[in-house]
Amino acid sequence: MVLPNQLTILRIILTPVFVFFFLQESETYKLISIGIFFVAAITDWYDGWLARKFNYITNWGKFWDPLADKILTAGAFFALVHVGILELWMVLIVIFRDFTVTILRGFADKQNISFATSRYAKWKTFFQMVFIDYLLLVYVLSSTLYIQEHYQATFIILLDQRLVYCLMLLITLITIHSGYKYFSENRFLIKKLFESEN
Repeated sequence: MVLPNQLTILRIILTPVFVFFFLQESETYKLISIGIFFVAAITDWYDGWLARKFNYITNWGKFWDPLADKILTAGAFFALVHVGILELWMVLIVIFRDFTVTILRGFADKQNISFATSRYAKWKTFFQMVFIDYLLLVYVLSSTLYIQEHYQATFIILLDQRLVYCLMLLITLITIHSGYKYFSENRFLIKKLFESEN
């Protein structure tokens, strides 16, 4: 198995490890979870770079690489729901849209039907990741004794419930809209895909 695919598997394995450490009460464990998450996120960039530079592009990787990304973000989203930062209903909408599109694209690739990823969808993913990184980092730092003693007021503002709710709502709406555009712009290819199965 080529190295980019190994990194994809590593990203999937690291997801439950990250969630486990993140949900512990220990300050040290929470800090470790941030390191695990960022290592997993870096493998996404690195395996993509390797695949393009050395032409390590495989059908296996084309399906599992984006799916591994969604598994990692889903793990982070659900962990943030568990600690009471995010609303479950918005997370479910985002995850449903992302997994549906990812699995559909993987299925299409097997039929040699290519669905292009729009720049809008890439920006959607970028905003999701920045938002997740922000919440994870601020939440974990706010849980440390040093921050609680010296900067508690600042971090209360950074994790303000209304602010987080509005940002997550915006991301949810963008995710829904990008999903609508995806299915609308690719409706003929989707129709062709399902016709080829009949």
